[in-house]
Amino acid sequence: MGKVAAVTLAFWIMKILATTLGETAGDFLSMTLDLGYYIGFAITFSALAVILFFQIRAPRYNPALFWLAIVATTTAGTEISDMMDRSFGLGYAWGSVLLVTGLMASLGVWFSRARNLTVYPILRRDVEVLFWIAVVFSNSLGTAFGDFLTDNMDLSYLQGALVTAAIIGLVVVCHYMTRLNHILLFWIAFIFTRPFGATFGDLLTKPLEKGGMNMPRGAASMVTLGLLILVLVVSTMSAARTRAALEPAR
Repeated sequence: MGKVAAVTLAFWIMKILATTLGETAGDFLSMTLDLGYYIGFAITFSALAVILFFQIRAPRYNPALFWLAIVATTTAGTEISDMMDRSFGLGYAWGSVLLVTGLMASLGVWFSRARNLTVYPILRRDVEVLFWIAVVFSNSLGTAFGDFLTDNMDLSYLQGALVTAAIIGLVVVCHYMTRLNHILLFWIAFIFTRPFGATFGDLLTKPLEKGGMNMPRGAASMVTLGLLILVLVVSTMSAARTRAALEPAR
């Protein structure tokens, strides 16, 4: 059995919620708890390593474990992007160049080993490792792009969310109305759902004078986590009912 969730509408809804949670949880560690980016990165990367260890060793797809891993990659991606910009002083542009290079390298190694970049299903363990490496790079890149829109281009958080939503909408149109490679479109959508969720997270938690709703980061994280669990439970139960309905036909 594959180890990655099927790419459905529920997948993209949960991906956006996971990125929102990753943004608010990452900021909660580094800013609210005042741990700083280095300690925040150490905590999130350690948690990510442990979660991915169990995810990769699991014999089959586990919905809760898979989406916990996605949340961990988005949280680590927040810390990576912020650390590159604010601690290393690279800025979002140079940071993005490094992240794009890392993403292209991981996808290149993936293709050289598997001769394809098919995301679903993933059956080989070495390919799954490369999938998660690409996910970390893409989520970090998406974070950098979202921060670039709001910090460098002076867009409001709502405007930033609308820009990324427009890009995602264009990808959907290309998916259904053109012959562009679906794997390429998947990774574009995967990258840009990250800044969409991140800017929505900033909209919830940033001060009113900066265009946010000034919600406590801890509270915003718990609300987003609750929504993610709700969608996960509903989608898992729906998939189980669909499988049960198909069993007699077999």
